[in-house]
Formats: sequence, structure tokens, C-alpha cells
Amino acid sequence: MRLRALVAIAIMLTITPAAPALAADSPPVAPPTAVAPPVTGTAGTVPAPVATGTAPPEGTPATQDPPVAQSPPAVQETPPAERPKLEAGLGGENGEDGENGGENGGRVIVEVTAPAEAAPVAGEARTLPGTEVVLQPPDTSFLVVEGTGEALEKLAADPRVVSVRRDRAYSATSLSSGLALIGADRAVAEGATGEGRTIAVVDTGIDAGHPALNGKVVDEACFSATDGGAKSLCPNGQGTQTGPGSADAKTAACVSGAVNLCDHGTHVAGIAHAVAPGADVVAVQVFSRFDGVEECVTEDACVGAYESTILLALDHLIRLKDTSRPGLVAVNLSLGGGLYEGACDGEPEIGPLKQRIDALRARGVVTVAAAGNEGVAGGGAPACVSSAVTVGAVGDDDRVPSWSNHGPTLDLFAPGLEIDSAVPGGGTAVYSGTSMATPHVTGALAALAQKSADASPDALVGRLTAAGRPIVYGGVTTPRLDVYGALTGRAPGPPATQEPGDGSGDGAGDGAGDGPDDAPVPDPSSGPAPNPEDTPAPAEPEPVPLPTVTVTVTVTAAPVTVAPPGSPASAPAVCTRGRGGKRLTAAQWAVEMTRGKGVLSDGTLGCYLRLVSKASAVFPEVTRASTLGTAYRVLRPAKRTARAALDGELLAAWLNWAHGAADLTAKADRTGSAGPAAKAGRTGSAEKAGRAKAGSAKATVGSVIATAERRRLTGASLASSTSALRKGVNVLRIA
Repeated sequence: MRLRALVAIAIMLTITPAAPALAADSPPVAPPTAVAPPVTGTAGTVPAPVATGTAPPEGTPATQDPPVAQSPPAVQETPPAERPKLEAGLGGENGEDGENGGENGGRVIVEVTAPAEAAPVAGEARTLPGTEVVLQPPDTSFLVVEGTGEALEKLAADPRVVSVRRDRAYSATSLSSGLALIGADRAVAEGATGEGRTIAVVDTGIDAGHPALNGKVVDEACFSATDGGAKSLCPNGQGTQTGPGSADAKTAACVSGAVNLCDHGTHVAGIAHAVAPGADVVAVQVFSRFDGVEECVTEDACVGAYESTILLALDHLIRLKDTSRPGLVAVNLSLGGGLYEGACDGEPEIGPLKQRIDALRARGVVTVAAAGNEGVAGGGAPACVSSAVTVGAVGDDDRVPSWSNHGPTLDLFAPGLEIDSAVPGGGTAVYSGTSMATPHVTGALAALAQKSADASPDALVGRLTAAGRPIVYGGVTTPRLDVYGALTGRAPGPPATQEPGDGSGDGAGDGAGDGPDDAPVPDPSSGPAPNPEDTPAPAEPEPVPLPTVTVTVTVTAAPVTVAPPGSPASAPAVCTRGRGGKRLTAAQWAVEMTRGKGVLSDGTLGCYLRLVSKASAVFPEVTRASTLGTAYRVLRPAKRTARAALDGELLAAWLNWAHGAADLTAKADRTGSAGPAAKAGRTGSAEKAGRAKAGSAKATVGSVIATAERRRLTGASLASSTSALRKGVNVLRIA
């Protein structure tokens, strides 16, 4: 179940899921298979409540705060109703306040019944007023369209169209000591180098000439959006390029001032190559550049990837595996978006992505995905796909940093704290994050495949998970990668028992502090905050003082200055939930969004808005609230309509969650009190939360938000949800 809808339903470079998170009212209908049928296997099944991990061995210390297990879905006695083809909130219907919803519309992926139908459907789309076909890939069963809500309704009515959903955006989630921790140094010494095998890095491109990669980049491709403010990062300036140099991370478009926006992919590739120095590397660039406040929140320029470009990249890799690169064994996806509490296979927006991951696995290629850096029990997409191998981060002491996602969704932990690896231009930089942990596993699969030529993907993954040292926490056990143990069959090390989120393993002395100057740095889609004259200060009282936010260090796809070789490099701070003590009203959050008026820094607020964009189906996909200026206008609307009132309270509720002052499992009621909250960054049973009705004695903060999001997308009962949010969530006092 998606966390964005812990709250009722259901791509770190940046994906965004492709359907509203709060559409849990009707069961999902499996989308048509576009490539190969799903594979059933060890990692291809939906995990149980404490799946992926095993029960702690007898005699291990008891753990604290076990997560609430999700109840299994009820057995359907009648055939499920067919899900609407048009994603909620995209159409041109009027809401209950009479406002025209036709303005919803936007950039969408239009799935058709077969590749042959793409051209005629594109032709039909071009005849609709205010509609543009922005991407029509050859030989695929989808196209990308920008249009009004009314136009999208007409497209969805076409029998050749399977679905119309948002084309969401995804963002991008010491090496030697990490290699020793997982036994990679000993594996390489004994000849397990990945020789004859190939790994693919789908990311921000690669500096193929970097000395650390030793000439191992053998194939390149680029799929980069060029519309709606996006600038191609392909060297040819077009949306697609293949061949040598097409994924170059040193192009002019990758550079902003003295900053290389595309360093993430080279850093990731350097880690995978260090684990498997004999393996060849395929580099695939899937990001685009954005300039301006609307897209970047707190930076002048940033990079982001659309789901559509990632789908094209996976299709390209399927063709490579079938033709020129039969030795391809693993695909690294250190990127993602959205938040899901468990496996997301049943979510309709994930269907096309899962089909391609399954198609690769059926061909012997394992997709390895970063769990994410939100510090929650769950993960983003594609990490939530059960047939992908999902990876979280640990330090060299096997402690889980507070920012690493964790829980039953994960398959493995790997080193991800303070990893020194390559960046474009020949230098290195120290970054942290699950993005850094993931390529350790990708390289390990290549090394293991070299020594086990006939092993299936399930067998390779099974050997890695069986050999890993057990990391025990909250009733869950997740193995930490041990590539040498997997090669030799030696017994795993003793369990390491702990509790994620307790601050352990964050790296003391790494530059992460507790004061305002160390506030979180936003993710890639952040940009400059508005000037005071752009957002006039509201005539509201000053907000109550807020505690400072503790942060840790991790990687994002945000701009990072490339340090000269040999000089120290500083790592950006992670964008993660705060640890606020009191909730704020919508008016008080509006004060915070006004530069110079509030307590929280622009960087912290930009981080919170980024987290909201991942968790919510409404912001910023239906209602623009990705910058301090646009968020202020949502919180203090010029025109007080029913829809505007709900938007303001809903955004305030999500900001209270991002600030750490509101837990989704806490009790909410009409008196404004809240019951005991779980630890900051933790989530409980979304399924139970979604079943509770807003305003009832059993209602939780999560269920109230879930109901409000669903009503906002359908335009029904707006006023009642506005009241429930104001009285039960956005309160100043916690009982």
C-alpha cells in the first residue's frame, strides 16, 4: 500500500507514480502486458508482512516497536469493478463548488492496446483543442500527451486507449571500507570480477573516460524529455540518442555555473565497477534539465526524469539483452519516487514499470533499486516492485542510518554512508544514500553470475540474501550484503540488532548538525525561493517557536560542485522528515513560507515540499505547491472557495507530517486532540488507517488525510474534509 496514501489508496534522481495514491476504493485491474509476462519466483512474489527478512534467530535480543502488520486483503466474492481509464483528477468535470475542473489536465501517458494503435490515437489527439503530442516513441504501446481535462476525457473514451495517467517525475535517491565490509575485495582477489558480464546504470549519464571506470563503458543511450520546460541532456539536444557518447555526463546542458548536475550516475557507476571491476557497463541517461523556480524550488537549475523516459530506457535494455549484450545480468536504478508501505505490484500506475522489470528478469536480468532516503518503513517506485531487488543503506558498523528506508519491502542492506566514488571530470566525491548502497548489490550480482554461469536470477538473489549478515530491527530481519559469503557458502555473521531511526549510523562528525544552518537540502526538483515582494507577508501572528531539524548526510540529484582531484568534497544533506514538536495551522504555515517571517529556513521548507510531492496525490500534480511562493498562495488563497479551503488545510496537514509533528497513525478527532504518536519517521497500518472514517472515534491522521485527498480528486464533500483536517489534524495542541 502506498504511503502517500497511508492515508487510503493506492518514479531519487525523480520518478513519480502514475496514478492517484488514494484510489483504493476499487480493486486494481492488471494492465495489458507490453513486453513479457511477469516472472514468478523468490523475488517476484508479494512479500508477507515481514517479508524479505527472516525471523530473528533464537536467543537474539528482543527488539522494540515492531511495525503493525498489514491485514491480508479480503477475498473477492464478486468480480472486481473495472477501474476508470482516466486517472482521477485529470478530467474536465466540475467540482461541487462549481469550479471548472477542465484546468486539471496536464502531461499524461496514454497507453494503447497495441503499438499499431499509437499513431492513429496520436492523430486523434492532435485534433483536440489545446492538446499536444509531446512524445511518440516508435514501436511502443504508449505516447505522451499534454492536454486539457476535457481533451483527456475524449482520449480516454477511445476504445483503443487502455489508460490515461499522469507522466510523473522521478528524482535521484569510504568505498574501500565498504568493499571490505561486504567481502568484495576478497571476492575480486579470488577472480570473481564480473568478467564477461554486463551491468546497466540507468541514471544521469556517465563520464565514460573517468580513470576509475577503466574504459569499461561499452554502450550508451539517452532518453531525455524536451518539452514543458525540460531541456534534453542528450549531447545531440534531441529526445533520443544511442551510440558512443550519448550518455555523456559532461555535456554543456549538465553544467550550471561551476556545478555538474549529472554527477550522480558516474558516482553510482564507480561503486558498481569497484565491486565488479571486470564487468562491462551500459550507461543510459534518462534525465532532463529544468531551469527556474517552478521546477527546482531552491536552486537555479536541477535535473529530473519522467516515467516515460525510464520506460523507454528499460525497453532499450530488453532489446540489448536480446541482441548485442547477452551478458547483461543486472540493471541499477538508483532513482525513484512516491512512497509505498509494501509491494506496489497491484497499483495500476506501477503496471507498465513492473512489466518491464519482469521482462528483464525473465531474460536473466535482475533490476536493483534504491529503497529511498525518507527514513520510513517502506520504499518508493521502482523499489516497491516485488520482482526488483530493493536495497537500503548501512554504515561500516552495520547500523542503519535514520534516513534510510527500511522494513519488509527491502531485500538487502549494503554500505551507503560516506561513500567516496567517481564524479565527472576525473575527481571523486563523498556521498551517502541508498543510491550508493544499490550499486554494491548490482556489482555483486555480476561477480556472482561470472562464477555461476547457469544460475537463474532467483538463484543468484537467493544466494545473496542467504549469505548476508542479519540486521534485526522492529520485528524485521533484512540481510546485509556479503558477496564473498555468497560465493563461498560460508555461514552469515551474527545478527546486528537495532532500531532504525534512532540516530545510529548517521556518521558523527560528517557535517550533519542540529542547527538551522544544517537544514535539509531539497531534492532535484528544488529551485529558488520567492523574494519577499513576490509573496507579501500575511497579517498573522508569528508562529510558535519550532525545534530545530536534525539532518544526516545523503545523496540527491541536486547540484553538487565538482571538486578538483585531490581536494576534499562536501556532501549535500538529506531531505528527510523533521522532528517538530507542535502542529501549525494553515495560516501559520503561510507565515513560514514568507521569507524573513518564519522560523524554518527556505532549505528546510523546500525539503518539506519535496516530501509532500512524493507522498501526496494532490500536490503538486493537481494543485501547484512545489515552491515557497506557490505553497503560500495555496495556504492563503486570494479567493476563498470550497476547493481552495480544502487545498490549504490539506497542504498544512502534509506539512505537519513532513515536519514530524503529525504521525499518520496517531488518533485524530473533532476536538483537535491526537493520541500517542509513533516515533518520527515511522508508519503504521495504512490499511487500517484507510478504513477509519474521518471524524469517527477510530479516525487517524492518515485516514483523515486519505479521505480528504480522495474527495479532492473527485470533487465531493469538500467542506466536511476541510473541517476534519482543521479540527483533527492541523491543531496547535497535542493531548
